Amino acid sequence: MSNASPSGSIDPAQLRRQWLFPPEITFLNHGSFGPAPRPVLDARQRWLEVVQSNPMDFFVRKYGGHLDVVRERLGAYVGAAARDLAFIANATVGMNAVAASVRLQPGDEVLLNDHEYGAVIRIWQRACDQAGAKLIVQPIPVPLTSPEQIVAAIVGGITPRTRMVVFSHITSATAIIFPVEALCREVRRRGVAVCIDGPHAVAMRPLNLAALDCDYYLASCHKWLAAPIGCVFMYVHPRAQETLQPATLSWGRLPQESGIRWNYELEWAGTHDPSATLAIPTAMDFLDEIGLEAFRQYTHRLAQYARDKISNLTGLEPLTPDTPDWYGSMIALPLPAGEAMPLQTTLWQRYQIESLILNWNNQRLLRVSCHVYTSEEDLERLTTALREVLY
Repeated sequence: MSNASPSGSIDPAQLRRQWLFPPEITFLNHGSFGPAPRPVLDARQRWLEVVQSNPMDFFVRKYGGHLDVVRERLGAYVGAAARDLAFIANATVGMNAVAASVRLQPGDEVLLNDHEYGAVIRIWQRACDQAGAKLIVQPIPVPLTSPEQIVAAIVGGITPRTRMVVFSHITSATAIIFPVEALCREVRRRGVAVCIDGPHAVAMRPLNLAALDCDYYLASCHKWLAAPIGCVFMYVHPRAQETLQPATLSWGRLPQESGIRWNYELEWAGTHDPSATLAIPTAMDFLDEIGLEAFRQYTHRLAQYARDKISNLTGLEPLTPDTPDWYGSMIALPLPAGEAMPLQTTLWQRYQIESLILNWNNQRLLRVSCHVYTSEEDLERLTTALREVLY
C-alpha cells in the first residue's frame, strides 16, 4: 500500500494505520522509544522465526553474513565505511564502552555541556570519579541566536587537560540541532578526541560520519528511522578501534583467532535477539517509500506548527530561531513554571496524550515529537489540553 496520498503529500491518517496505536491515543513522543510500523515489525518477526528454526545454524554459520549485509546498507545511509560500524544493544552500552576506553589519569578533564542527556552525564561522572579526573559541564544558555554561540561555549571549555569532548548531534531535552561539523573541526584542531551522542539524528538529518572525523558516534535506528526497539549502532574511527573496551567481555575478540574485527567485541557480547537489527533495511525501505526528504519537510512543518500554537498560548520565547537548521522533527518549548511529571501524567490520564514534559535548568519544557502519522489535529488536541490544564 502506498504511504502517500494521490497528490504526493503525506497522509497521516493512512499512515497511522501502519502503527499499533489504539484510536484514542494522541502519540507525540516518538523521540523517546519509537515505535516501529507494522511492516517493520513483521520483518522482525520473520527474522525471529528464522533464528528460532535453527539457532545453532543461524548463530554459528549465518549470523555474521546477515549482519554484514545490514552493515553495508546502513553504512551507505550514514556515510560511513561498513567496517567502521558495530551494532550494540543501546546507546548507553556504547557510551559506557567509550568511557571505559579513554584511559583517564588524575587531573585529566572530560568536557560536556548542560544540554546533554542525563545518563551520559552520569556515565562520564563515574569515569572521572574513578580516575581522579574532572568532569566539566559547560553551560550553553538559551535562547540561542547563532551556531557560533554553541561552538564558542564548548570550545571555550577546552584546556590542556581535556582528553575528551562529548556533545549531542540533536539534544534530548532541548531538541536543538548542534553544529556538529564545526564542533568536530574545532575540537579536533585542538587535538582532543570527540564523541557524539546521536540517537535522534538518523533519518532526521543527513549524515556523513566519515567526513565528520569524530572518534565515536552513537545512534539509534529505533527513533526517527522507526526500526524496532533495540536497533543501535556505534561508529568508531579507525584510529580508536584498537583501544575500544566493551562494557561486557565475552567471546568477541580472541588474540589467537585470525580474521577478527574490532566490532566483534561489541557484537558477540553474549546470546541476544538479533531480529530487530536485521529488520533495519525494512525500516529504510518503509521511509524510502514515503521519501526521506518528504518525511523531513513534513515533520518539521508539524514541529513548526506546534511551536506557533504553543508559543502563542504561553507567550514564552522559543529556545532557538525558527529554521530547520535549529530543529527538525522534534521541538522543545518553554512552559510556565511548575513540576513536569504531574503535567505529563494529567495529559495522559485526562486526555490520552503522550508527550514529554521535563524540567531542565530550572525551566519546564514540553517536547513535541512528530512523525509521518502525526497530524495538525493531534497538535490542536495538545494545545487545547494545555490551555485547559495551565490556564
